[in-house]
Amino acid sequence: MAIVTPLTEKFGLAVPLLLAPMAGVSGGALAAAVTNAGGLGFIGGGYCDRDWLKREMEAAGNTPVGIGFITWALEKDPTLLAAVLTRRPPAIFLSFGSIGGFAGRIKAAGIALVVQIQSVAEARLAAAEGADVIVAQGTEAGGHGGSRATLPLVPAVVDAVGAIPVVAAGGIGDGRGLAAALMLGASGALCGTAFFASRESLAHANAKQAAVAGSGDETIRGSLFDLARGIDWPEPWTMRTLANGFSRQWQADLAGLRTNLGPEQARYGQARDQGNVDVAAVIVGEGVDMVRAVEPAEAIVRRIGADAERLLDRAASHLSR
Repeated sequence: MAIVTPLTEKFGLAVPLLLAPMAGVSGGALAAAVTNAGGLGFIGGGYCDRDWLKREMEAAGNTPVGIGFITWALEKDPTLLAAVLTRRPPAIFLSFGSIGGFAGRIKAAGIALVVQIQSVAEARLAAAEGADVIVAQGTEAGGHGGSRATLPLVPAVVDAVGAIPVVAAGGIGDGRGLAAALMLGASGALCGTAFFASRESLAHANAKQAAVAGSGDETIRGSLFDLARGIDWPEPWTMRTLANGFSRQWQADLAGLRTNLGPEQARYGQARDQGNVDVAAVIVGEGVDMVRAVEPAEAIVRRIGADAERLLDRAASHLSR
């Protein structure tokens, strides 16, 4: 049984699955691989590095992939949006900040606007500002996010935004999660952690191995690693990562980290470049338990889709009679 939802119909997908635009991880090759496997890939434009984004858009070739931005970072260089719109991506994905200054331009260009939110109030605002798809992101997600859990947030957002397709995000890493999201009323799922260790991912090889060996039990949420990276993230968003030696040293002593910030930021930057994951952050979510191998993105998409189809087809057999 093929899964058909408003999301698959809108973008012509074989699997109702979107790749999260993970900054520095979701490059052109990964986004293209997800699209070619039947989902929709997004390049993680993140902090708006023009040269990086140009290179990764070229790496995607002629495969239709979306582009994702951290909205408050795009506000610092709004001209970058015009450069991206000329490439006619199927969708622009905005997260973390007001979309009001960008929504009209994206819509006028005839490009789908995907907006990620972390609360019902934000979902209503995104709907009012013209979002074509709303991603309801729970706190289980890797990277930056809010405080609400995926399971109660998704149906609340579905109820709040009417006919706009809602995509569930946060802790979804296999077909069981996709099937559950659909039962909550979502039209599909957004996955990031599931693809973090894929072959096409731009994550360091050591970070991929840490994800394969990791557990959701070992993830933490906070602002520690933003401080170490020198990125001034606005409230209320914090970041989920695997715990490591650096976090165990400084998590309970942010004042001490600030006192030693210069040398610690230098140590962190060197560790990131060298793939030292005892210092540098491995940015994954609670769904990391379901990452058990470095494998092609195509295999991940097809497995999630097939497993969800099978579960939905056999749902009645899971109920006692």
